[in-house]
Amino acid sequence: MGMQHTLRSIAILVGSVALLSLGIAGAERSTEAPLIERERLFGDADRSQVTLSPDGRSLAFLAPTDGVMNVWVAPVDDVDAARSVTHDEGRGIQGYSWTYSNDHLVYVQDEAGDENWRVYSLHVESGEVIDLTPLEGVQARLVQGSPDHPSEVLIALNDRVPQFHDLYRVDVVTGERELVHQNDEGIALYLADDDFTLRFAARPTEEGGMEILARVGDTWESYVVAGMEDAMSTGPAALDASGTQLYMLDSRGRDTAALVTVDLETGDETVVFEHPRADVSNVMIHPRTRALEAAAATFERVEWTVLDDRIESDLAILRELEDADVNVVSRSLDDETWVVAFTRDVGPVRYYLYHRDAGEADFLFTNRSALEGLTLAPMHPVVIEARDGLEMVSYLSLPVGSHAEDQIVPHEPLPLVLNVHGGPWARDAWGFNAQHQWLANRGYAVLSVNFRGSTGFGKAFLNAGNLEWGAAMQDDLRDAVAWAVEKGIADPERVAIMGGSYGGYAALAGLTFDSDLYAAGVSIVGPSNLVTLLEAIPPFWETEVENFARRVGDHRTEEGRELLESRSPLNHVESIEAPLLVGQGANDPRVPQAESDQLVEAMRDRDVPVTYVLYPDEGHGFARSANRLSFNAVTEAFLAEVLGGRSEPIGADFEGSSIEVLEGVEHVPGVREALR
Repeated sequence: MGMQHTLRSIAILVGSVALLSLGIAGAERSTEAPLIERERLFGDADRSQVTLSPDGRSLAFLAPTDGVMNVWVAPVDDVDAARSVTHDEGRGIQGYSWTYSNDHLVYVQDEAGDENWRVYSLHVESGEVIDLTPLEGVQARLVQGSPDHPSEVLIALNDRVPQFHDLYRVDVVTGERELVHQNDEGIALYLADDDFTLRFAARPTEEGGMEILARVGDTWESYVVAGMEDAMSTGPAALDASGTQLYMLDSRGRDTAALVTVDLETGDETVVFEHPRADVSNVMIHPRTRALEAAAATFERVEWTVLDDRIESDLAILRELEDADVNVVSRSLDDETWVVAFTRDVGPVRYYLYHRDAGEADFLFTNRSALEGLTLAPMHPVVIEARDGLEMVSYLSLPVGSHAEDQIVPHEPLPLVLNVHGGPWARDAWGFNAQHQWLANRGYAVLSVNFRGSTGFGKAFLNAGNLEWGAAMQDDLRDAVAWAVEKGIADPERVAIMGGSYGGYAALAGLTFDSDLYAAGVSIVGPSNLVTLLEAIPPFWETEVENFARRVGDHRTEEGRELLESRSPLNHVESIEAPLLVGQGANDPRVPQAESDQLVEAMRDRDVPVTYVLYPDEGHGFARSANRLSFNAVTEAFLAEVLGGRSEPIGADFEGSSIEVLEGVEHVPGVREALR
């Protein structure tokens, strides 16, 4: 939720610029595939976030150390010699990056999901760790590094005023910090050149739009003002190494966000790439010169377009390696070595080390070896038409053996799980999806819908979701279920809705506003009252109030509160007829625990069955694998009881978890016994 995510997406779109680039129960129809253990799908990945050091000599990745995700480093030519260089014993490291010095890494960590991130510096050889932001209750954001200042990074901190992040220049060796800019302007995104001189910034406007600022001397001047309709798809992305070319995403005057270059000496603007049906979703740039090389758009699947002929042959070689979507995830500073990830729907991500001079690629590893060799369910892109004609790119997975190989309609209608993405300003995409595989393996058809308000499909599609929470956005989900029923995919008597964050809200709204449609709901960190949600936004989102007011509803006005109250599931609890499972992190700063507490209390007061699972060491989603496993074990037993799918016994899946079942333990088979 929030414009901050959009700004962050713009900032990391060109990842080489930024430092950091949720026994078997009886099934009416069994699939042919063996039951896949939850641990294989939802345990920690073997390796993830694979990156090269700038000098190309070392490889780093996240991997488990004693069951906790930590950073590992290996010589690039001897991956088997990898060693753990961080030693977290709690929630695990969730993000890291090399510095340009090659001997230091920086990583981020919060406390039990509170999103008050701290940035730490790690000397790879000695293991020495320095807390670069040793401040309580303060959120740090890594902004960027520079090859011209290899031992320094830019970090934004809201240590002075909780609503605004000031910009600091920080030495990763000594921890010394120098103020670069005191943020009195409400800036949400900074862009500096390689000398760490501020050049551009972006901030929300009072009208819900976005203003790009240019630094002139010691002052800011307005450079571009994008209205609310363009605010989520227009903004500065990067500068080239010379500092004379600005790269922007820009949807002004067009529907989809295009990649635009601005010559800062002449002012000339050039549209470098645009797609008629999708926004720019990724960009490849040279790691040192930062010249544009390729751009991608994602409608149903990722489509790359080469902008620089010098990498044409490289991408051609990579396309021949795997039948998968290609993504170059890391590059050495001299651009001779690449780490390439190949994403498939029916297997783990496959990583290669590509040597440009030889035009050869060496296979490294997959991210989840436990998935290798399994019979998995393909993910089928489908386009579903909403009642007003909007086209919704969606993804359908069916149980293996339930349908003819060349068909997307099963032999007989199946129980359906509608899996709704969060955000809502985000999107579902094609590729391996653990929830799709899990649910399809249990005998369910699984459908993920990019409803109106989802990002990536142009601003008209995005803005069609404004003020439509619980209304047209919910109708889109209803239309998707109707499509699945009409096609013979879904049994209309056995449809469940589940999701996290906005998806959790959609699940609650589905059970209240469409009580005739859904047989069960699963809401993970889902808002129940839109008024109390907006009244409790964290301080660092205060500048986005106008964005929320125009896209969700204005809790500051009587008319706006009436709209929000009417769209709040909490106020319609009496309509809930289907069983509900609620999951919540106690430290969630975005959707506070009170959102789930008040819903469960209202349901208890009305004697409506609900099961409420709380994690005291989690925030907005479940980061610890033990917690993910325990909640999915509860979810699986819950869905099997209501929809009749297959179920793996809970077994030991609560071990190591902080799970607390505060309400309704009796409604889900096996939970009471597992808690003992």
